[in-house]
Amino acid sequence: MAPPQGQMRPGRQLAVLGLIFVVLYLLVFFAGGASGSFKDRLEPRLGLDLIGGTRVTLEATNSVDGKPPTAENLEEARQIIESRVNAFGVAEAEVVTEGNRNIVISLPGENRDLTDVGSAAELRFRKVLKAADGSGAATAPPAAAPTASAAPPSGAPSGSAAPKVTPSATGEAKVSPSASGGQGGMAPAPSASATPTPSASPSASAAPSASASAEPVPASIEEQRKAVEQKVGAAAWQAASGLQAPADLSADPSLGDKLKPFSTLTPQEVAVLPAQMQFNVPTIGCAQLDKRPPASISDPKQQVVSCEDGASKYLLDQAKVLGTDVDDADAVLDQSNSWVVSLDFTGDGQGKWTALTRESFNNEGQACDATALGQDGKCRVAVVLDNEIVSSPEIQGVLTGNSQITGQFTQKDASTLASQLRYGALPVTFEQQEAQNVTATLGASHLRAGLLAAGIGMLLVIIYAFFYYRLLGSVIFLSLILSALLVFGALVVLGRQIGFTLTLAGIAGMIVSLGVAADSFVIYFERLKDEIREGRSPRSAVPRAWIRARRTIISANAITLLSAVVLYVVSVGTVKGFAFALGLATVLDLVVVFLFRHPIMTMFARTRAFLSPRVSGLGRALPARSQQTQPRNPRAKEA
Repeated sequence: MAPPQGQMRPGRQLAVLGLIFVVLYLLVFFAGGASGSFKDRLEPRLGLDLIGGTRVTLEATNSVDGKPPTAENLEEARQIIESRVNAFGVAEAEVVTEGNRNIVISLPGENRDLTDVGSAAELRFRKVLKAADGSGAATAPPAAAPTASAAPPSGAPSGSAAPKVTPSATGEAKVSPSASGGQGGMAPAPSASATPTPSASPSASAAPSASASAEPVPASIEEQRKAVEQKVGAAAWQAASGLQAPADLSADPSLGDKLKPFSTLTPQEVAVLPAQMQFNVPTIGCAQLDKRPPASISDPKQQVVSCEDGASKYLLDQAKVLGTDVDDADAVLDQSNSWVVSLDFTGDGQGKWTALTRESFNNEGQACDATALGQDGKCRVAVVLDNEIVSSPEIQGVLTGNSQITGQFTQKDASTLASQLRYGALPVTFEQQEAQNVTATLGASHLRAGLLAAGIGMLLVIIYAFFYYRLLGSVIFLSLILSALLVFGALVVLGRQIGFTLTLAGIAGMIVSLGVAADSFVIYFERLKDEIREGRSPRSAVPRAWIRARRTIISANAITLLSAVVLYVVSVGTVKGFAFALGLATVLDLVVVFLFRHPIMTMFARTRAFLSPRVSGLGRALPARSQQTQPRNPRAKEA
């Protein structure tokens, strides 16, 4: 039996709905970072496909043979790249994985170069064992005894000096260039070098450190190496294999002709050569070494060759300290008002760093050749990101605390280096596969198309509602308008608070939600007709129909909401936006159903128009009820 009419107070429910609108639009206009004109405050956060922007696709690889990384490593890399992008002040960027090796970075509303966020992938700290000319030209290294006034090694810019790492009174280490030091300590240290000859002593050739170990060569690398051997020829390969130190072409000009084929190798081919060959062959220059594929020198257990400033190439020891050992790095101003990079190591990392600086300061085992020593005769430690050396400071003491890298840095240089050191410890390396700039014009065209589709969908629902339900169609029309206003206000607030971005997929989710809303109308109104056909008056049928239809409406919306949640959890990218928009619109539709549709129907049931079949839209339900009640009247009169 239907509850008494006095128990239904539609005014209270409508007042609650009005309060929700007031609070929501107060948040839209005055809270959550709202600024600018009222028009600006009403703008939701739009995605790349609606307002244009930049999309970059990076391909991840773990090794030279191109094997895909593990899912765990790819997800870790995605998180670090997202942090790196946010460190650039690009908090609205979207960073997602795609497939088993791609990471896609999307930045709405702005066209900028995002390739650097994936370039500095793997960080290594390696001791510099030897230094040689990296120009790739057939020049001989300088022959001079180690003296305080020794000239820089071949390939080093004149008048430049390497940064030095010295312990301060507070236990920190500082890297300080000489008075004529190059910017950021990017130039190699001036030092003397012994002229390498076939009969050179072990100290002159700086044999690999005792910690070096011969690792087995993967079959795929060995096959590529054989292909390179065939390309350069047996004579060139044999001559390169016999070198124990950088070749002195001035002493043997014919050797330059034999080694010339190595200058024709591609960076990919150079990457598969043994490290000693890459270093000793003078016709292999930094132009080739700097363009080697990512991960070419990522193995921390192998000695490698890398270049600094594109001029000098270094033979580097095994990596004793990795990027995972750096806890934090910041660009700060020191006491002299100069920009420096402050390093903070983890607990285990600090121990490794102390051991590396002790080994370098004492030049244990005379592992560092004279060509690799700094101005004060101490070993240098190279900070290597991917295939390039960021800096190679000379170690001036055993460092037991935090360190600082100082030099002639600008704020941008220091911030970039700090960002590389802080986020450089990615488990994989990357190559850019695609960079796409979506123009604002194209985005605006997509936005107009999406809004047009949403408008057409709503218009069709409204036309059908008025055609079939007449007066009840006005309830549908007002409900859709209120739902749209609630959804719009929620989009603006959520865009400011949690960074939700509206995309074409999100608009599609809202269009789909129109069908969900229409279903709830049909369920309620058809249930109302059934109650009237069973003999109840329109006024008593309204609460009765609501009680029976309510459970079905809640169940249908719950299923839609559950589907949206599952889709949001398992999907990525724009599909998440579709699921979020669908779920949001479904929840707000339920709010409108309970706080507007049922109360307004209760109010309509008290009007004369509601009793008219032509006006109310109840159709043949009212005539059928009248026919059921007519036979009772004659019998009453006969009685």
